[in-house]
Amino acid sequence: MRFSAVSPYNASSKAVLPERIVIYDSTLRDGEQMPGIHFTPEQKIAIATKLDEIGVPQIEAGFPAVSDQEKRSVKAIVDLGLDAEILCLSRTLPADIDAAADCNVDMVLLFIGTSDLHMRYKLKMAREEVVRRAVTSLEYAHARGLKASLSTEDSTRSDLEFLLEVYKACENAGASRVGITDTLGCAGPEAVSYLVRKVREKTKTPISAHLHNDFGLAVVNSVAALTGGAQAIATTVGGIGERSGNLPLEQFVMALKHLYRRDLGIRTEGFMELTKMVFEYAKLPIPANQPWVGANAFSHESGIHVAAVLNCPMTYECVDPEQVGNRRRLVLGKHSGTALVKSRLDERGVIATQDQICDIVRAIKKAGEDHGRVSDDEFWKLVEGVMAKTTKNPDCS
Repeated sequence: MRFSAVSPYNASSKAVLPERIVIYDSTLRDGEQMPGIHFTPEQKIAIATKLDEIGVPQIEAGFPAVSDQEKRSVKAIVDLGLDAEILCLSRTLPADIDAAADCNVDMVLLFIGTSDLHMRYKLKMAREEVVRRAVTSLEYAHARGLKASLSTEDSTRSDLEFLLEVYKACENAGASRVGITDTLGCAGPEAVSYLVRKVREKTKTPISAHLHNDFGLAVVNSVAALTGGAQAIATTVGGIGERSGNLPLEQFVMALKHLYRRDLGIRTEGFMELTKMVFEYAKLPIPANQPWVGANAFSHESGIHVAAVLNCPMTYECVDPEQVGNRRRLVLGKHSGTALVKSRLDERGVIATQDQICDIVRAIKKAGEDHGRVSDDEFWKLVEGVMAKTTKNPDCS
């Protein structure tokens, strides 16, 4: 019998996605904007190199206008000669665009706020000024020899008609792509899909989407953006970034590959190494329950689950952990059963009676209730203690 890793009833496999999907990873820019994080130039080069190694096609290397060191880091990444295109962020200011041009990036990502909130309280600009600034910044970037995109900050809280006016003006000014930004992560997938479709109806310029995760919807919103007609999607490794973070690179790629049958050519087996590198440099622990790259992503403790996994891992794993560079962990604790104990004993050639195995299980359960996970050393001490006794406890599970 042939088994599938995903549900045969999954309607996602019927979703209409663009022929070309581009990831532009923003770990080095938006990821670093997570409070308290700072990557050294050497760390940025290492992360960019690893992103390139696994096949990420576009890397947003930073925000050159932030500081001289930031500018040098972006230029150093450009000078690596990676296969990936190197992008950088810029406000709609000549000085910012000059800094991007000095770095010789492949594309500059211009941005300007378009919601009434941002225009009134941050920019202190009228709508007409925003449109004019967007257009003149694109023209200036082109004059400096740069490809340029224009993203509207706080798109999902912007007036739709005004938003479309901005995008149309940017298209007429020769923008390489226009970007929708869910800056506060406050839109649902229906809203994101609707917004992208409306932009697609108004312009023929490629559309990008930068989606935050404040409501935990970054992955589903990214898929919604694609079904609406977006082609470029921003990610960060592990979803790091401001507030609740961004769209996690590994979750997005794996969802497209296994649920939507779209392989983007990313070498997913490098996800674990890449995530460990980024989180180590950021001085952050990888959450144990982080999809794909967390320690618990392929961990099993329940006796019923472990027994099934020992017979066929696919019973409780829809993807082999090696596909993301992770590994399977069979954990001993309160919920353990006899199957794992027998397996561990067999690995060392330890022969035990059923009564002894039951006693070992009971000892593990008690230890698990006392302090949680039972380590390998503790397991063998428990085995040694039980084997030295003749106590019989046939009633176990």
